[in-house]
Amino acid sequence: MTTPIPSTEDEAFLRRAVALAAAARAAGNHPFGALLVLGGEAVLEARNTVVTERDATGHAETNLVRLATRAFDRGTLARATLYTSTEPCAMCSGALYWSGVGRLVYALGEDELLALTGANPENPTMALPCREVLARGQRPVDVAGPFLREEATAVHAGFWT
Repeated sequence: MTTPIPSTEDEAFLRRAVALAAAARAAGNHPFGALLVLGGEAVLEARNTVVTERDATGHAETNLVRLATRAFDRGTLARATLYTSTEPCAMCSGALYWSGVGRLVYALGEDELLALTGANPENPTMALPCREVLARGQRPVDVAGPFLREEATAVHAGFWT
């Protein structure tokens, strides 16, 4: 189910995800950030670490899911929301699904990211929306986004060229 207008809380957490993306970029990584929220409180944060950790799976969402599944049981994660600066790729969508997280909210759409990156080999996007990946699962995941596109796009300015 898509929320047409983000709540004030959603916007605040998305802005934090975008700030984490900026921090990832400043640290020499690709500009992506994510956080996990439980009961209105951010409990975990993660950034992209693909470059600095030399790990192709070091996407912000996958890094966050690794932390989350170590810290919380599935029942707790079912009540959690994962906020991310950019729509999760197919790999990250799968990780989110397997973790049991119940809700996803993202800023920049994968299609919008592809328009920014083009054929850049640093981001060979699959152009597969997270909703399509998550719809194949046996349990529902509430997905909302894209939101705050301009703010989310700004963190990518000049990065992929």
